Amino acid sequence: MNDCIVIIPTYNEIENIESIIRSVLSQHKFFHILIVDDNSPDHTADRVRLLQAEFEGRLFLENREKKSGLGTAYVQGCRWALKNGYDFIFEMDADFSHNPNDLEKLYDACHFGNADLAIGSRYVTGVNVVNWPLNRVLMSYFASVYVRLITGMKIHDATAGFSCYKREVLEKIDLNKIRFVGYAFQIEMKYRTFCKNFTIVEVPIIFTDRTKGESKMSNSIIVEAVFGVISLRLKKLVNSL
Repeated sequence: MNDCIVIIPTYNEIENIESIIRSVLSQHKFFHILIVDDNSPDHTADRVRLLQAEFEGRLFLENREKKSGLGTAYVQGCRWALKNGYDFIFEMDADFSHNPNDLEKLYDACHFGNADLAIGSRYVTGVNVVNWPLNRVLMSYFASVYVRLITGMKIHDATAGFSCYKREVLEKIDLNKIRFVGYAFQIEMKYRTFCKNFTIVEVPIIFTDRTKGESKMSNSIIVEAVFGVISLRLKKLVNSL
């Protein structure tokens, strides 16, 4: 049984999906992949099914009925990973903004290092972002500053979507309590991990904006993140987190 599963949520990623699957599965470290697809109109899931024959036993698919948000996709994927016995559960985007070559760095931080959660961090050694407009970089960077101020977490990249969790973390934080569905989900997962006193380590990476497909960022996702952080902190203060 392989111990590592990479969860990749997808919605209309037909331009990237085959390349990202082949890249992850060609790494020196032996990874499995779980695609959680939200019934993409561009037939992303159909392409995955075709590839499953080639990568039998290494590539899995959860096909959902509708677009239901990043957070719920990851929660479904994490439940699947725990049920199927994986010890290291990775979160990763489909669009190559996260370099598959960095997966092993996150694994090493958890397996050989002391990390319970390893974060692929854009900001722990400066600003390591390629091809983003300045306003997007500033918004992302200062979002993490805002999260640090409100929550007390000493994390430079609180909204990062590239990470590795030990299974013990996901078992302890109670996935049934996860409420946020956009990028606030990433903050919530880190904060719940922090509040359970697990060790969080940031691993420096270079983030490169997608060159194919469309970003899923929206104003509602930003609003959820801004007010979600305050909500999480208040729940912690009244012991209802």
